[in-house]
Amino acid sequence: MVADLSVLDDEQWATPSLCTGWDVHDVVAHLVDSAKTTRLGFVRRLIAARFDFDLDNAHGVERERRNDPQETLRALADATELTCTPPANLATRLVEAIVHGEDVRRPLGIRAEYPTAAVMVALEYQLRTGVSMGGGKERAQGVRLVAEDAGTSWGEGDEVRGSALDLLLAVSGRETGPALPGR
Repeated sequence: MVADLSVLDDEQWATPSLCTGWDVHDVVAHLVDSAKTTRLGFVRRLIAARFDFDLDNAHGVERERRNDPQETLRALADATELTCTPPANLATRLVEAIVHGEDVRRPLGIRAEYPTAAVMVALEYQLRTGVSMGGGKERAQGVRLVAEDAGTSWGEGDEVRGSALDLLLAVSGRETGPALPGR
């Protein structure tokens, strides 16, 4: 992602992402914040935000967003080797990297390849996790999701077919990818 975004101009950094309310620069700042978050730091911040995940995320973007987008991108590059994580399933790290990666790449017309196994772990996690916790369990209720590139399916109901990546984006609440009936 760092290489993909290193050539952006100021206008591209201001492009609205697929993550509602955030532009490309905001999403990168969020990824920096997420990469730097420790278990104890997460708990402290969530308490300070009165257990409001959205408020905590907004504070994180504000904290990590530099005036110059290239500085924010350098901060992301510096954070790539960090191994800290909030107190959450490690699959959330894949969700963050893949979904937010597409949040910025797709509006900019940048294609990326992700290991299918990683996308599947992220998708299966999102299907088990409620929307209130950032997952997509409720979005996938009443449909049968078919990952055509992985030969795997989940659920029962009207069939929704697509790549595992598009299904991941759809259950994560993104407008891109197959439309889930009634959602």
